[in-house]
Amino acid sequence: MAKVTIDGIEIEVEDGTTILQAARKIGGKVVPPAMCYYGPLKGSGGKCRVCLVKVTQGSAKDTRPMPKLVASCITQVQDGMVVENTTNEEVLNARKGIVEMLLINHPLDCPICDQAGECNLQDLSYEHGVSAQRFEEERRTFNKVDLGPYIQLHMTRCILCYRCVYTADQITEKRVHGVLGRGDAAEIGTYIENVIDNDFSGNVIDVCPVGALTDKTWRFKNRVWFTKPMDAHRDCPTCSGKVTLWTRGEEVLRVTARKDQYNEVEEFICNTCRFDKKEVSDWTIEGPRHIDRHSVISANHYELPVVNVPIVPNLPTSTKKNLPQE
Repeated sequence: MAKVTIDGIEIEVEDGTTILQAARKIGGKVVPPAMCYYGPLKGSGGKCRVCLVKVTQGSAKDTRPMPKLVASCITQVQDGMVVENTTNEEVLNARKGIVEMLLINHPLDCPICDQAGECNLQDLSYEHGVSAQRFEEERRTFNKVDLGPYIQLHMTRCILCYRCVYTADQITEKRVHGVLGRGDAAEIGTYIENVIDNDFSGNVIDVCPVGALTDKTWRFKNRVWFTKPMDAHRDCPTCSGKVTLWTRGEEVLRVTARKDQYNEVEEFICNTCRFDKKEVSDWTIEGPRHIDRHSVISANHYELPVVNVPIVPNLPTSTKKNLPQE
């Protein structure tokens, strides 16, 4: 076990834990942002650099600070390590620069993007970005590409986080897409024109932190903040069948995997559940989905407080709230 102090808060974690994982055990504003790291995917992290932190004390044995900022998602803690995140001005300035770099070629089309309202880059830009940028050259652009009947690729929005590549590598048998080219010419593609066609291909949509990979059955149908997320399940022979339904009225507009407070998938789901089961009658509804992470979705108070909890059987925990006392 190792004791690490992050922004003045001490926590004891297992050896081999990264700084980011330790910060997530504490929670709150102590947690650095992450655009490429994804807990369920092995080998992810270390590419976007937005999770940089300052290690002011390497360990109890060696109290010297690390000379440069380190990526918290791939740096393991040491016993006695002291880390500064939100309390360090150097870290915040570096994060602003990284956000500016990520937005150099981004089209800034949030008003028409399906990811708007649940976009990690949107949140990151709001929290660490600036209102004006210094980039004057033409932005890099790509044509939209259909990667099969259900997925469309907007490479112009991509930040090359590699999450979709890791997902295809680790949960499917034959990956047909990857990163082509180098430097400014790097892009996600299939090299020889091909489609992403397997039972779990839709998961690349869920792991994408921006609107680069979009669900063609959901495109331009609605805004996410106008929909109500509901936990539901079905007996599925391919996956767990545990999903989140995004509904408006009686209509199921889209189906996604359930995600935690860090917007990471809890269990990957199959394409049949995601794309083919769009009727409420196809599912057993468990109740409204509680969105833990701060977002425009959680601002919609769709979870009504229930006063007489014992009367309602199998009530979701997220709906058990006390009414405010006047």
